[in-house]
Amino acid sequence: MSYQDILYEVADKIATITLNRPDRMNAWTPVMEREVRTAMQQAAADSEVRVIVLTGAGRGFCAGADMQVLQTIDPSDVRRATDLPPFDMNRRPDWQTRYAFYPSIPKPIIGMLNGATAGIGLVHALYCDVRFAADSAVFTTAFARRGLIAEHGISWMLPQIVGHANALDLLLSARRVAADEALRMGLVNRLYPADQLREQTYAYARDLADNVAPASMRVIKRQLYDVPFQTLAEATIEANREMAISLASADFKEGVASFVEKRPPRFSSV
Repeated sequence: MSYQDILYEVADKIATITLNRPDRMNAWTPVMEREVRTAMQQAAADSEVRVIVLTGAGRGFCAGADMQVLQTIDPSDVRRATDLPPFDMNRRPDWQTRYAFYPSIPKPIIGMLNGATAGIGLVHALYCDVRFAADSAVFTTAFARRGLIAEHGISWMLPQIVGHANALDLLLSARRVAADEALRMGLVNRLYPADQLREQTYAYARDLADNVAPASMRVIKRQLYDVPFQTLAEATIEANREMAISLASADFKEGVASFVEKRPPRFSSV
């Protein structure tokens, strides 16, 4: 499949989706929106892919929406574009919307934030499961300084990650946040020198791809994204149900055997 505004490649059981408008700091476009969603679905359906990395080409991750697009945007587009077919009718509707579909992808998504991450670029970074950033990266919600509001579910997701007070600070002020502060507040998981970011991110991704059971990652990811909608009792009951399934699985036997035999595991691909 060919793409216009992104690059897509698979190697070593890792799918890499690269926002590819480096001359515009990977500013977000409707084409990019469609292509990222399609690429995520492609990676989700590929049995050879166990981990997904989302990053940007050049100096930035995504500098936000393309200003030329914003100048001509139709206000009715926001409502119309959210009416999209869901990935899975059996999954929560919360994860079936225009941008909040990342949790419905049954594979871990790593945001490799190589530079400026702003506005809708920050929205997409937040929907990744973990975020590794260059120590030179800068972050901003941007919306309030453009006369906009907290868009595309960021008002729900951002407090989940950095807490209520930090989320209000970042959304109300739309100030620029340096990488070290982003790490302190939990906005990103890890920081690396820019020239080490790719190496370290892919080392982590390869470890997941080679040494962790895909079925375990799929269930754990679903558990964590379901928890905000559950009581402790509900989460425990669900965990007990999944535990019984995992104990009867070939992957559990393989996980124990590989540990005892001191060899790499050979987990199933589903």
